[in-house]
Amino acid sequence: MELRRLLPLGIGTFAIGTDLFVTAGLVLPIARDLDVSVAAVGQLATVFAVAYAVLSPVLAATTARFTRRQVLLVGLAVFTVANVFTALAPTLGLVLATRVLAAAGAALYTPTASATASALVAPERRGRALAVVLGGLSVATALGSPVGTWIGGTFDWRVVFWLIAGLGAVATAAVAATVPDVRLPQAPNLRARLSPLADRAVLAALVTQALTFSAGYTLYTYLGPALGGATGGSAGKLTAVIWVWGLAAVVGIVVAGRLTDRYGPRAMIFLGIAGIAASVALTPLADLTFPGALVWAAVWSVMAWPVTMGQQHRVITAAPASAPLALGLLSSAQYLGTAVGGLAGGLAVNFAGGGAIGWTATGFALLALAFTAFTYPKSAPAASGAPAEPGAPAGPGAPAEPGAATQPGASGDPAEGEPAATDG
Repeated sequence: MELRRLLPLGIGTFAIGTDLFVTAGLVLPIARDLDVSVAAVGQLATVFAVAYAVLSPVLAATTARFTRRQVLLVGLAVFTVANVFTALAPTLGLVLATRVLAAAGAALYTPTASATASALVAPERRGRALAVVLGGLSVATALGSPVGTWIGGTFDWRVVFWLIAGLGAVATAAVAATVPDVRLPQAPNLRARLSPLADRAVLAALVTQALTFSAGYTLYTYLGPALGGATGGSAGKLTAVIWVWGLAAVVGIVVAGRLTDRYGPRAMIFLGIAGIAASVALTPLADLTFPGALVWAAVWSVMAWPVTMGQQHRVITAAPASAPLALGLLSSAQYLGTAVGGLAGGLAVNFAGGGAIGWTATGFALLALAFTAFTYPKSAPAASGAPAEPGAPAGPGAPAEPGAATQPGASGDPAEGEPAATDG
């Protein structure tokens, strides 16, 4: 019964994840078809990310009075229609406009899907419920993105967006048929949703998130130009690199979760950022041979996930009483970093060529490492009710599974109250 209700939510996140991640593999065919520069096409991911980051808290506040099922269906409908418009758009300007619309649908759907999943199961099963929903994003990384890249390179990039629209339609029908109505306690207005920004520890975590994702997406958005030497411009070889990156991401998620539970969030954040910095700095070396590029992609992908896991723990510890709101802001910071990375990568390509992308990404990673060293002291005390660092006693009400809360509404924090689910 639980899987029947949760699987449609995962289908939706798979469609949205594919829509975001596949853009990197379609930069070259879109640029050729629309007769624009590679750097200009790279801004598709930037526009999507900026729109998501800005619209997510605004849309959450404006839709608070609706049931979660209503929000899910509206979000998927907007997302699906936007991808149809992308597939039909004749100019880059119109494609960019449709990406804003798609981001609005994604910003409505993704956090709501996680919150709904956590409400449909008992508290002790929330981690597994979220794994089903958020598994759609990891599967999109491992499967949707490389398949879409291959289709776009072999046939037509517009076919990819038609297929994503089809996935969105399937998810809409499945959610309408199987997911019950859920009402959740909501912050009353936008000001309340932004209240965690007043906490300096939360704000520092958001800056770290933005800088780290700027480093990653400076390179990932322009992976084709950055690895032009290793792939020889072959769409098939670029697809293989993205396949390896995605499959390694699945491994990274599992390993990062276990290591974070064992060593604590701070150690994993520093390990991950240092690993990202080393990986992106080695981009010129990876560009020398195709086998080297495959190994490099796997290492880089695995090193990225400890940061993601550790950061989630960090904001829950810093703001346990408003963990869902803080996690929502963390998601916005992630997309803001994605946008900055896409813009920076485009400037690097325009002014210095593909070889400069890796060095630009390295600069962001080193900045993230330095900033985090100054703002995340080892002796930082854990808040009451938050996950404690290894070796420290857990405070009253500490979550039994601190890795379970990964999106807004995923926290089991008692201050938020238990959401009620009713079959609708």
